[in-house]
Amino acid sequence: MSAKNVWGKIVLFLKERRFVALHVACGDITDVSIEGNNLVVNVEEGMLATILAEGKRELENALRWQGLDLNLEIKLKKSNLSGQEEDIKKLKTILGNKLTIIGGN
Repeated sequence: MSAKNVWGKIVLFLKERRFVALHVACGDITDVSIEGNNLVVNVEEGMLATILAEGKRELENALRWQGLDLNLEIKLKKSNLSGQEEDIKKLKTILGNKLTIIGGN
């Protein structure tokens, strides 16, 4: 049983049941693993972790839908970037090549 396959089926479950915000939030997550009896989802962003925590029941239902008896564990990864670097990274994600940064390092 591959963690990525399990996660892909969870994303499909969310799409089919029209949990749009949760589906979009989960769509880009690739850092998943199975550790013991847990499906571990590692995320960097605090907001993403909040969305996953709020949708935990639906995510667990998706696991049961697959016939799996796994617990869902959401882990927040520590970032090596400063607060300013994190903000720039988020802005680049949103604005792409329209963002110009003047000064700094």
